[in-house]
Amino acid sequence: MRILITNDDGINAPGLEVLEQIATELAGPQGEVWTVAPAFEQSGVGHCISYTHPTMIAELAPRRYAAEGSPADCVLAALGVLMDTPPDLVLSGVNRGNNAGENAMYSGTIGGAMEAALQGLPAIALSQYLGPQTAGLADPFEGARQHGAAIIRRLLDHGDWTSDADFRLFYNINFPPVPADAVQGLRVVPQGQRQGSRFSAMPYDAPNGRRFMWITGGSQQAPAREGSDVAANMAGHISVTPMRADLTCHASLDRLAQALDGPAPQAAQKVAAPKVAG
Repeated sequence: MRILITNDDGINAPGLEVLEQIATELAGPQGEVWTVAPAFEQSGVGHCISYTHPTMIAELAPRRYAAEGSPADCVLAALGVLMDTPPDLVLSGVNRGNNAGENAMYSGTIGGAMEAALQGLPAIALSQYLGPQTAGLADPFEGARQHGAAIIRRLLDHGDWTSDADFRLFYNINFPPVPADAVQGLRVVPQGQRQGSRFSAMPYDAPNGRRFMWITGGSQQAPAREGSDVAANMAGHISVTPMRADLTCHASLDRLAQALDGPAPQAAQKVAAPKVAG
């Protein structure tokens, strides 16, 4: 098997080393693992692409490259510049921190997998949830390291990998914030949203008097509805969520169409102001 890996934490991130181990096990002795990852951390860039400026690519070792761009840029670089034939599978991660719930909308890890799916390739994003139970571990990625390859094999055997739909599916895996031996199992669940936890901006005044801001995240321990990815992770389960690059709310289409479909509305006629005799 020929596997392309990327991430959003950067080429030197410890989670990428975990993913290299997982990918090497999956590829087998006759396979290949190609690494194309951002030269610098790209957390929070989502599905951003460097559309308005060039991206430098540096070869660090055979089949290992750093690109000064986003994870989606890295996938595009691999497919359009670096690899002579497309990979059989694209893996993105292992992210330092979860990409469950609303985090998925901001995630560069998800963005890399999404770009691969848009290019017609099988793709999986992997993230390691962190919390109090992982803080003291010698390897906070041990859940992903020990369970990652087996979960991906099961997905490859049982996932929907057809590409005839408008938007090809990709998969989002989150490993729970517990030691590897405390993982409770696997749950296939939808994306959730944490209650009362939002990203926000914090002002910062520099010594020279200029004003800046920091973006701050909300609590990652906040609860989400039962049966969601967040709830599964907080209960010690690995979550698997099928996703696609389609933001349409299909549940609302029929009702809204019944209310709005029809001829184009007429523009309101301007009413002339009454003339005042003088």
